[in-house]
Amino acid sequence: MKIAITGGTGFVGRKLTNFFQQKGDEIFILTRNPSTKPNEEHVTYVEWLTENSTPEKALEGIDVIINLAGESINNRWTNQTKKKILESRITATREVLRIIAALKKKPSTLINASAVGYYGISETKTFTEKTKQHGHDFLAQVVKNWEEEAWKAENFGVRTVLTRFGIILDDEEGALPNMMLPYKLFIGGKLGSGQQWFSWVHIDDVVRMISFAIENPDIEGPLNVTAPHPKKMNEFGKDLASALHRPHWLRAPELALKIALGEMSTLILDGQCVLPEKALQHHYTFKFNKLQPALESLLS
Repeated sequence: MKIAITGGTGFVGRKLTNFFQQKGDEIFILTRNPSTKPNEEHVTYVEWLTENSTPEKALEGIDVIINLAGESINNRWTNQTKKKILESRITATREVLRIIAALKKKPSTLINASAVGYYGISETKTFTEKTKQHGHDFLAQVVKNWEEEAWKAENFGVRTVLTRFGIILDDEEGALPNMMLPYKLFIGGKLGSGQQWFSWVHIDDVVRMISFAIENPDIEGPLNVTAPHPKKMNEFGKDLASALHRPHWLRAPELALKIALGEMSTLILDGQCVLPEKALQHHYTFKFNKLQPALESLLS
C-alpha cells in the first residue's frame, strides 16, 4: 500500500511511519524541507506547502492520505497563536484537497486528524460519534472548521475518516511527560477540581486504530480515538502516582493554573467524557483499554 502522511515528522506521524514501515508499505512524508531528511527504506520525503512545490507528481497512485499537519496547541494561546492553530490546519487540509483534485487516480481514503475537543466541555455528558452538537469554545470551533474542510474530500469520492484524538499517552512525547514531572518531584496531586474528565488513549492504540480505519471500508466520518474507560482527572492522578510509586497529595488550585497558562489552561482544567463507540461496534480490540496497564506499559 502507498500511504502519504502530512505531519509525518511529528509525534504521531513518526509512530505511524515506523508502524507502516514494518508492514512493508510505501510511505511518502510531506514536508517543507525534504532535503534535510534523507530517504529511508520504504520512506520518501516530498516537498509541499512551498511556493513552487508540486507534491502531486510524486503521489500519483497513492492509496491513502493521512493528514496530521497543524500548529501545536501546547503553547500559550495569544491571539496570534490561536490564529496559527486554526489557519495551519485549514491551509494544510486545503492543500490536501488540491492534491487529491490534481491526482488522476484518487486515493481511496483520507484519514484526517481531529480532536475530542469538538464536543466542547462537560462534567456530566457522555459523547459518542452520534453526538451532533459541537461545543462553542475555541478548540471546538477549530475542530468544527477543520472537519468541515476535510469533509470536502468526499466530493472526489474519497472515503473520509475524522479521527477525533483524545489525550494521547506516550512515555516520551505528548501530555504524559509533563504530567509525570510533579510526581517525580513528590509534589503531584489534584489539578483544579479533579472532577474534569480525562479521555485518554495509549499511543499504540492510536496507531492501530488508524490502521484499522484504513483496513475497514465501512468506517467513515467521525471516529473517536479514545480508550473505552475515561477517567476523572483526580482518579487519573492517583493511577499515575501509583504507577510512579509517588504520593498524590498536593493540589494545584484552578486560579493558579489559569494565571500561569492563560486560556490554554482549559486543556488541563476542562474535559469531556468521550467513548469510542464506532470502534467497538466494528470490533476493534484495544491493546490498552484500561488506564493502569497502559501507564505501567509506558513507565516500566
